Formats: sequence, C-alpha cells, structure tokens
Amino acid sequence: MTSFFTYRFGWDYGWAWFAATLMDILLVALPLMLSVAMIIYADRKIWASMALRRGPNVVGPFGLLQSFADGLKVFLQETIIPSASNKVLFLLAPIITFTVALIVWAVVPFDARAAIADINVGLLYVLAASSLGVYGIILAGWSSNSKYPFYSAIRAAAQMVSYEVAIGFVLISIVLWTGSFNLTNIVQAQKGMGFGLINGFFINPLLFPMAVVFFISSLAETQRAPFDLTEAESELVAGYQTEYSSMSFALYWLGEYANVILMCTLNATLFWGGYLPPLDIPILYMVPGIIWLFLKMLVFFFLFSWVKATVPRYRYDQLMRLGWKIFLPLSLFWVFLVSGVLMLTRVGTECAPQDRVYSKQYLYDDGRQRYPTDGVCQAASANQTEKRS
Repeated sequence: MTSFFTYRFGWDYGWAWFAATLMDILLVALPLMLSVAMIIYADRKIWASMALRRGPNVVGPFGLLQSFADGLKVFLQETIIPSASNKVLFLLAPIITFTVALIVWAVVPFDARAAIADINVGLLYVLAASSLGVYGIILAGWSSNSKYPFYSAIRAAAQMVSYEVAIGFVLISIVLWTGSFNLTNIVQAQKGMGFGLINGFFINPLLFPMAVVFFISSLAETQRAPFDLTEAESELVAGYQTEYSSMSFALYWLGEYANVILMCTLNATLFWGGYLPPLDIPILYMVPGIIWLFLKMLVFFFLFSWVKATVPRYRYDQLMRLGWKIFLPLSLFWVFLVSGVLMLTRVGTECAPQDRVYSKQYLYDDGRQRYPTDGVCQAASANQTEKRS
C-alpha cells in the first residue's frame, strides 16, 4: 500500500508510509469496534438461549441494534466524577484499558503476511501489551477512593499476574516447538500437523494440554466467569467500575469485549491453525484466511459464553490455587517435557519439523567436528553434503 501511494500519487515515502499505516489501522480498528457491538449482542443471546429466555429482540430486526441503543444511552448520560477521587487518573484509567485492548491487534495475522506489523517478536509484543491492561483496572480502583473498587483492583492485580505467569510458560512451549516468535510463522508451523492433513497444534498430544491451559487462563485474564471476581456484584457492587458512568464506563465495557475477542483470536492462532483451513486440502485454501480465522474466533467466543452461562463463580482462594498450584507447575513441567522431546527427536528451531535432516556428525568450514544440538534444514544439509563425515 505504501508503494501504491508512492507511485500512483508521487508522495514522499514518509507520507506514503504514514497514510498506508493509518489505513491499515482503520481497516482493523473500525471492523473491530463493530464486531464488539455485535459480539455483545451474541453474548446476551447465547446466555438467554441457555436459560430458556429470548434475549434482546425489540430494538431493530431480531434485536440486532440493541448494543447500539445501549451505546447511545451511555453516551447521553452525564459523566460523574467522585469529589474525593484523583480526577486525572480516574479519567485516564478507562482510556488505558481501551487503548491496550486495541494495540495488541497490530501483530495479529489475518492471512499469510497480512498483519499491520508482521514483526519477528510478535508473540513477545502480545504478551507485553496484554499485560498492560491490569494498569487500567488498578488505576481505576485506586483513583476512585472507594473501598469496593480498591478491593477489586487488588484482586485484579493478583489474578492477572498469577495467570500471566502460566500463559508465559505455555507460550514458551509454542516457541520451543516452532522456533519463532513471529505469529505468522507459528501459524504456518501448524500446517499439516496431524497426519499431514489436519492444521493445528491441538492435534499434537504434546501441545494439546497447553491449549486447554491457555483457554482457561484466557478466561481468567479477561475476568470472564467463572473468574469474574473483579466484578463480583454480590461482594463488590460492580468492582473497579462502581464509580464510573457514561462514556468512561462504556470504554471499560468495550475494552473488556475487545480483550475477549483478542483472546479468542489468540487461542485460534496459537493452537487451532489461525487463518489456515481446518484441513490441509487445496480447495479449502480458496476461502480467504480471514474467514477461517473469524469462524474459529466465533467458536471460541461461543465457548466463552457457554462457560459463563453454566459454570458458577470460583472463590478467590480457589482461583489462586488453580493458578499457582496447578497451572504454574503444570506449564513449567511442560516446558521441560517439550524441550526434552525436541532434544531427543532433533526437531526444531531452524525450520519446520518436516523439513529437517538429522545426522550424528558434521564437518564445518573450520575443519572441526561438531555435534549439533538439533537437526538442520534440508537446504543447509545439501550445502554440506561433501563435508559430511
């Protein structure tokens, strides 16, 4: 797109890059905002169906405009700022939460090399940016100068940090297996993973348990039921959002669902093939990758709603025990297990497993014999055929 502005309109490269990047951001952010509104509607309809109710069905055809009506209502409400609050931080907190929920999408691949920023450390960026979301909640609880939001902020800090540790070890297992932090490379490594036909790490018995841990940790990271202790209305009124109204409340509302959509997308990207079709069949690749990614995201969102509608809320001690005494040791053990299996099978870190060639010993350019810790790619092996001992 940068070249389009450069050659078609004769723009300077800097301005062409700026315009292209801005258009890429709008192409992601605007549909995301629309999808947040519709996903709230879908959430309420799924809950209603599971409770044998109708859900939104009045505003617009089939109730499709209910989310927009709710958004208009909060937009027209008065913004109330508690007199004893820290006003700057009170207003800044929802902006932080909403912004952080959007910036992570910069590295999400919607198709092969179709991302705003297809950077080599995309997975690290996701982990770092998503971790910033806790600051919006902590600042909201502290700046409100109210005991219930403050209790909620403390819970949120402990909860999100606890499960981010487990998520980090889960991601290490993925990085060890694929040998890359780039999300596009991680998706491509899932091609033909199961019997040369099924796309996705979920078919790998070594990585499937980590897919389950990541899904449950995603529920805790986004404060979804049964881990919604930061908004436990029976204990904390509305948690960190208690003192918020109008658009400041709406930003939390939108940020929460944007995070949910993001976690659904990451589940699909890291373990279920991302933009790849479910089966490695040529005809299925005729469907654009973004369609497959969207369908997988919808499946995970249905699971999120299903859990919320059916699973009772955990106690806080149960939440902490699950994170620190079960998920943390399990994910840490799995890092050792995955790395051990990779060392034994020589599967690796330089290219896809199916492209590796293994040998016990090689002669390198300096004449010394070395025992590589891993197999080498076919291209490298071809170049060293004459030197092989």
